[in-house]
Amino acid sequence: MDSKKERQQELTRLLDRAAYAYEQENRELMTNREYDKLYDELVQLEKETGCVMAGSPTMRPGYEVLSELPRERHESPMLSLDKTKDVSALVSWLGEREGMLSWKMDGLTVVLTYENGLLTKAVTRGNGEIGEVITNNARVFRNVPLQIPCKELVVLRGEAVIRYSDFEEINASIENEADKYKNPRNLCSGTVRQLNNEITAKRNVYLFPFALIRKGDGDGFATRREQTEFLREQGFSPVEYRMVTAESLPETVAEFAARITENDFPSDGLVLCFDDIAYGRSLGRTSKFPRDSIAFKWKDETRETTLLSVDWSTSRTGLINPVAVFEPVELEGTTVSRASVHNLSQIEALKLGIGDRLLVYKANMIIPQIAENLTQSGGLPIPDVCPVCGGKTKAEAVQDAVSLFCTNPDCTAKKLKAYAHLVSRDALNVEGLSEATLEKLLGRGWVREPADLFHLETHREEFVEMEGFGEKSFRKLLSALEKARNVTLPKLIYSLGIPGVGLANAKLICRAFGNDPEAVRNASAEELTEVEGIGEVIAGAFAAYMADPEKQLMLTDLLAEVTLEAPETVSASPITGKTLVITGSLTHWSNRDELKAELERLGGKVAGSVSGKTDYLINNDARSGSSKNKKAKELGIPILSEEDLLTLLGEAK
Repeated sequence: MDSKKERQQELTRLLDRAAYAYEQENRELMTNREYDKLYDELVQLEKETGCVMAGSPTMRPGYEVLSELPRERHESPMLSLDKTKDVSALVSWLGEREGMLSWKMDGLTVVLTYENGLLTKAVTRGNGEIGEVITNNARVFRNVPLQIPCKELVVLRGEAVIRYSDFEEINASIENEADKYKNPRNLCSGTVRQLNNEITAKRNVYLFPFALIRKGDGDGFATRREQTEFLREQGFSPVEYRMVTAESLPETVAEFAARITENDFPSDGLVLCFDDIAYGRSLGRTSKFPRDSIAFKWKDETRETTLLSVDWSTSRTGLINPVAVFEPVELEGTTVSRASVHNLSQIEALKLGIGDRLLVYKANMIIPQIAENLTQSGGLPIPDVCPVCGGKTKAEAVQDAVSLFCTNPDCTAKKLKAYAHLVSRDALNVEGLSEATLEKLLGRGWVREPADLFHLETHREEFVEMEGFGEKSFRKLLSALEKARNVTLPKLIYSLGIPGVGLANAKLICRAFGNDPEAVRNASAEELTEVEGIGEVIAGAFAAYMADPEKQLMLTDLLAEVTLEAPETVSASPITGKTLVITGSLTHWSNRDELKAELERLGGKVAGSVSGKTDYLINNDARSGSSKNKKAKELGIPILSEEDLLTLLGEAK
C-alpha cells in the first residue's frame, strides 16, 4: 500500500508540473499520450487505495492564473470533462438517450457576454474559477459578432483556435527555428492573452461556441440542439455537431475520424453530451466533471519501425535540435519517416540507439511522435561538434530539460542571428533585409563585418543573378541601407548585441557620456557603474566587449559608414532620472513599447521588475493582486494609473 501511495505522490508531482507548463507557460514537458497514460495510472491507483491525495490532478480542474491581464471570477465553475478512448464506452454512456456529438477543439476556452446585443466582456477559462479578461482581443477574432439580434443577456462558451494553415504561415515567417511555435494551441493561448490586440488581429483567431450558458433569466430551450441553432441564428459559428443514438454513434465517430487529417482546425477528440438539457442537469456533477458530457479521445494508430539515424540541426541561437529518422511507415493515411525528439533529456528517457525498434504514432492524428522505444539499446552518439560550423558543443540545462548547444561564438548560425539583430527595427532598421537574404550574403562572403553591408554595390552583378532577386529588389535594398546610415548612437550601440545592453540601457550610457562615441567606447567598468541604472554585470559586459581589439576595429569601421543623428533634446521632466515599471493593460497609449519610448524620451528608465530602485509602478488597476503590485505596496512605491502619470507630466486634459 505504501508503495502505491508513494507512486501516487510521484504521479501528482509529474502531472502537476506538466499541466502547469502546458496551461500557464505554453510549453510541453510530455506528449498528450504520456500525460494521459500517467493520469489513467493515477486514477487506477486512487481506486485501488481508496485515497485521493491533496492537490491531486484528478480533483482539480485547472491552475492559478498568472497574468497581468485583469482577472474575474466565473459565475459558474468551468469543469473538465471525463474521457474515454473506447467507442463502446460511449455507447454505454449514452444508453437510450439522444446525444449531440461534436469536435473537441484544441485551443483556449473563452466565455463571451452580450448585453443589449453588444459584446461587453470576454474571459478565458483560467483555472475554472477565475479567468483573464480579454475583451479587447475577442473583438478582433475573425468570426465573433460584435453585435447580435438578441437584446437579452447572452452568455456563451466557445473554443478559440488558430487554423493549421495560419499556424504554418506564421511559423514560416519566423526564421529562428528555436522561436517557432510548437503547435496551434500554444500559439492561440499566447495570442488571445496579448496586451496589444493588433497582434491578435493579425493571427486570425476563430471562436467556435459549444455551449449557451444563459439567455435572459432562463434560456427557455429544452435541448442542446435548440441552443446551438439559436447561437447560429445570432451570427456565430458553433462547433460542428451530429445528432446520434447508441445505434448510430459508432458510425458517426468513424465519420469524424476520417476527416481529422483534412480538418484545418486543431482538435484532440470529440465531445458527446445529452441533448435533453433537463436530464443532463439532473445528473449533477463530481468535483471535477459534469455528468451531462463526456470527451472521446482518439485511439492512437501506432506502427513499429526502426531508428535509422538522428539528424542534428543548429538554430540561430545555437540550440542544436535532434530529429529521429526511421524507416517510413503509414500512419493515418500518410507516410511518416521523421519525428522531433526535442532535446537530450528525451533522448535519455527513451534510451535511444541506432537500430532500435520504435513504436511511433501521430499525436491528435497530426504530429509524428515516438510513443515507445521497444529495445532501448541506448548509447546514441551525441555530437561533440556543431553540424554547421564544427565548433564544440555543450549540454546545458534549460528550464526542465537538458539541450545541446554550439559554443562557437563565430558559428554561422549564431552569426546570422547577430546580423538579424543588427538590422532590426530598434537597431539600424534596414527595412526588408530578412534573415534569408542575410544568410545568402554571409554564405557568399560578401559580408564579413557590419560595415560591409554598406558596400553591397560592389556585388551588384552577382546579387541580381541570385534566384529570387533582381535589379528592382537590389535597388530597394540599397535604398534601405542608405536610409539606415542615419542612426542615433544609442541605436548603434544597441545594434552591437552586447549582453544585457538593451536599447534603454544604451540610451542611459550614451546620455551619461554626452552621446560622444569615443567617450562611450572607452568607458571603464568603474565609470559605467556610476551611471544610474547600470549595474556591475552590465558594466562589466560592456567594458569587456569594447576592450576586444576585433570589436573595436569592427566598431571603427561601422562608425565610418554611418552619420550619427543628434539625440532629441528634452528639457528636464518630473521623471528625469526616475526608474519606472509598466504592468497591466493600457488605454491612453496603444501598447507598452509606445509608453516605454515616451518615458525614455522624457529621461526616465523603464525596468522589467519592481525593486528598491523603482520610483513608480504604472498600473491602471491599483487593486490588482499581481506580484508587481504586491511588491510595490511592500516597498511603499507609488502606483500610478495612466491618468496619474499624465497629471504628473502636466499633460492631463
